[in-house]
Amino acid sequence: MNAQQLSERLKRVAAYVPKNAVLADIGSDHAYLPCYLALKGDIEKGIAGEVVKGPFESARNQVRQEGLSDVIEVRLANGLAAVESVDGVTAVTIAGMGGPLIASILEDGKEKLSGVERLILQPNVHAKSIREWAASNGWSIIDEEILKENDKIYEILVLEPVSSHVSYSEQELLMGPFLMKEKSAVFMEKWDRESSQWKRILLAMESTEQTVEILAKKQELIHKIQLTEEVLHGENT
Repeated sequence: MNAQQLSERLKRVAAYVPKNAVLADIGSDHAYLPCYLALKGDIEKGIAGEVVKGPFESARNQVRQEGLSDVIEVRLANGLAAVESVDGVTAVTIAGMGGPLIASILEDGKEKLSGVERLILQPNVHAKSIREWAASNGWSIIDEEILKENDKIYEILVLEPVSSHVSYSEQELLMGPFLMKEKSAVFMEKWDRESSQWKRILLAMESTEQTVEILAKKQELIHKIQLTEEVLHGENT
């Protein structure tokens, strides 16, 4: 993978970045994503934020190597602290982290999202955390995608700000409002796998002492299995 040829996962993230956006890519690693978009002329300006010194240096070198120093600025900062109000950022990408970490980055940097028109988020796991954050903070899920690459399944969530309150059902928060309607082969594979794993855990719990905590965990798993089975078998509400 390089700035000219992204992984399929990052290519799909890039596809949701609006044309001529001022982009902040948080946790940019080698800055491949903003470089790719800049080389195509798809963004007006980019900020590559990285909290770790090594990847920060890699990103800075990559931007120089591509001759994009006048378009992309690489900043060493934690999360959305990389964004300044004068930047006029209109789109934010955060890819390749866990859902809870992405949600905490958004929560900690909420004041930096003023003026941002779109968030494109690609959690490796636990996308539910992002959907819960969106529902609580005035962001609506306008699109979702699920894909498989190198035997790993990834989800992409596209959020835009709304003035009215947005709410999602338990199933929508867990599985994604767009994804559960579409029910792609990858979606079915993911949730069939999750459901099977929960069933194995339930079975293993039968042989342990039935403490209050174990009983509560069993109820939680049974509930999640019911939610997913309803959707998988076409009975979602």
